[in-house]
Amino acid sequence: METVASRVDLTPAAAAMLRRLAASHGPLMFHQSGGCCDGSSPMCYPVGMFRVGASDVLLGALEVDGIDPVRVFMSASQFEYWKYTHLTIDLVDGRGSGFSVEAPEGKRFLIRSRMLDEAELAAFGLG
Repeated sequence: METVASRVDLTPAAAAMLRRLAASHGPLMFHQSGGCCDGSSPMCYPVGMFRVGASDVLLGALEVDGIDPVRVFMSASQFEYWKYTHLTIDLVDGRGSGFSVEAPEGKRFLIRSRMLDEAELAAFGLG
């Protein structure tokens, strides 16, 4: 069985929150912008509430048991800085942006990153 390289993943806590949010809001998506402050956090939106444009890069689709795949996008300018990293979406205590659907829950999504390994670099044509 061949393993497919992935640019993005999530923790079990983030997956549990996504299931909870999807029950209230329907299908979800993430956008990671290059802004400052809350703009540098992964923002979770109901599908259709945030317009993805030609200058956004699809990093992948997160498979979460019980809900539709959650697509993760990043602005192209930010992707230029992050293309050598693997991102993991985590969930922590605290309030993030009021625009992200988890904000009223007293939690916020957070990006944790690591450098891609040699096999991942090769799979993405970056080796």
